[in-house]
Amino acid sequence: MSPQSEETAEQQAGEFTLGARVSTAPKATVEVPEADEQWPLPNGFAHVYYGEGHPQGITRPVIMADGFNLGRSDLDWLYQGLNGADGGYPLISELRRRGRDVILLGFEERSASVLDNAQAAVAAIMRANAQQLGDAALTVGGFSMGGLITRYALAQMETQRMDHRARMYFSYDSPHRGGVVPVGIQAFAHFIPVANKFARQMNSPAARQMLWRHYDPETGEIGVAPERREFLEKLAQVGQWPRVPRVLALANGRGDGTGLEIESGDTALGVQRIYPGTTFSTQAQGRDVVVAELKRRFPKAEKTITTSGFPEIDGAPGGTLRSYGILADTLKKLGAEVDLRHEHVCFVPSVSAVSIRDLDQQKDLYADIDDLNPDESDVDDFICSSANTGHTVATEELCTWLLDRLPD
Repeated sequence: MSPQSEETAEQQAGEFTLGARVSTAPKATVEVPEADEQWPLPNGFAHVYYGEGHPQGITRPVIMADGFNLGRSDLDWLYQGLNGADGGYPLISELRRRGRDVILLGFEERSASVLDNAQAAVAAIMRANAQQLGDAALTVGGFSMGGLITRYALAQMETQRMDHRARMYFSYDSPHRGGVVPVGIQAFAHFIPVANKFARQMNSPAARQMLWRHYDPETGEIGVAPERREFLEKLAQVGQWPRVPRVLALANGRGDGTGLEIESGDTALGVQRIYPGTTFSTQAQGRDVVVAELKRRFPKAEKTITTSGFPEIDGAPGGTLRSYGILADTLKKLGAEVDLRHEHVCFVPSVSAVSIRDLDQQKDLYADIDDLNPDESDVDDFICSSANTGHTVATEELCTWLLDRLPD
């Protein structure tokens, strides 16, 4: 490969994003029927699929919001991800078989502020109520960040004394106490010497609000982003949670404190040829812990990324993301040689998904949730997976638990 080709390859290394499994392109597709209705909404849109037994309108609505990524929602992808693509559970088909009307809620920009996208959720709730035939209760929830968006929307409506008519709210692997992208990967997005998709995603309003710790490209500091502090304040102003509906939470991670088979401080990914000598390490405890050695040739530069006071968060029990795997795939396509040892790492810790502990301390991050008093959680009822599974993967275990708790 010529130096000019290698320089071009280095500049293209950020042309990827990280996203929820249910709202990314599936490897094996399933049929998506034509929506019975399509709604334009402020900052978003929705596709409506009537349930069996009442094909003329909305009778028993279930609103399900898309999660975090860059760009506009693709509701065909979301439908497939929630209906058996790639071996998942056919949740949408089962909802419709039971006579539920499925309303998939998407956003014009998934990386926009949670507060902005909550406007789409409020509008979808109001329209569902306006068009509904009969008086069955509404179910509202979302996947990944969609759970945060609908949580805020419902709580805001209650604060404003708006009747949302929801009797159940659910979040599916949502980062209530924060989500995690390794800071070495975040820093790499901004180490690429040209503007790129991944850098835009990692520095977007939604990422700054959601991530437990954020890498600031302007200062190089790693901490709680100002946007996250503001978002948490806004949640507090609307009472934190909706209180009229029953509040449920589902976690793709285990509840017994058993994490991933990841040794802290181990090499997660090594790179040669493109960004030669760049290495990423799994998060370890301690001060000035090296999590990434970043090296590039065009223009030549090196940067060491360190953390202090972090728990061993990459291997924590929780919903996983192919964070290093996706980066490795991109670099390989550009001609790099990669040594990928840890493809998946924790993205939404179980304690965050069921909102029972914060992520700062090792003992809390790896808490045996099953042994805790469930009243310590902020939600009314929750379930953790029997295995650490992919973030937002629609498993039979979690989906049937949710289906069994839908209001009449």
